Amino acid sequence: MAVGAKDVSHLAAWQKERVAEMPPLRHFTRNFPKRAAELSDGGSLYWVIGGVILVRQRILEVQQDRESDGTRCTALVLDTKLVRVEGRAMRAFQGWRYLEPKDAPPDLGQKAGGVAEMPESMRRELAALGLL
Repeated sequence: MAVGAKDVSHLAAWQKERVAEMPPLRHFTRNFPKRAAELSDGGSLYWVIGGVILVRQRILEVQQDRESDGTRCTALVLDTKLVRVEGRAMRAFQGWRYLEPKDAPPDLGQKAGGVAEMPESMRRELAALGLL
């Protein structure tokens, strides 16, 4: 879940700063995933922004890590490319949620009808209404 990101461009800017300061691009989470091998073998992290899944990133590696205070955590090493997906409403949640490939939202590039060219705010509203 993208905590604090207003939209995809805000997430992209935040990640650009982060990777410049501390490469490679990593997202930290408390618990180690039970299906770590699957995640690093073609899996993606789907970002929920404003209650809608809007974008995904490939997970390149799952590493055990430590916070600055020594607390154990997990680092998901991410591809820097953000792939926009068909918006899907999703309530905020904690913990891991796994999507089977058949249940994952398709990339916007796979959609016909100019959906990829719509402004993000319009796609978000249509997805929240269940129209996209």
